[in-house]
Amino acid sequence: MPKNDLDAIDCRIIAALQADGRLSNIELADRVGLSPSPCLRRVKRLEAEGYIEAYRAVLRRQRVGLGFSVFVGVKIGEHANAHADAFDTAVLAMPEVIACHIVSGPADYMLEVVVPDLEHYQRFLLGKLLNLPIVREVQSNIAIQTLKAGVPLPLDHLAP
Repeated sequence: MPKNDLDAIDCRIIAALQADGRLSNIELADRVGLSPSPCLRRVKRLEAEGYIEAYRAVLRRQRVGLGFSVFVGVKIGEHANAHADAFDTAVLAMPEVIACHIVSGPADYMLEVVVPDLEHYQRFLLGKLLNLPIVREVQSNIAIQTLKAGVPLPLDHLAP
């Protein structure tokens, strides 16, 4: 486990920003019990030290026409670094793939793919993913309903 240099105020800052990344520094400072200047210094330090990676808007997938989610288990044929690196590079360049994990178990990789519909997924699968020579096997799991996604990370283990 990585070294944890966060105190209780840092944890409150991170939790507040996960809940609402659009908080102004004044609102954030008020929520965590600091004045604005020290609060801003802490946020800048948390960013510089890599605790806060980015700020972004979470979009409603259906609303932007990307309501078809597929979890794809991919088994690759060769595990030599050069081949795996080529697969990694190709997958990272595919905008349909919003998450890619190297996993243990029957698959080597687990991809989360979002597209407008089944027809678009078929084009992605046949035209992109299965065209990669290293791909040996693919198992597609279509999401029927999403019960939980994009929630803040659980930070209870960080509390001093």
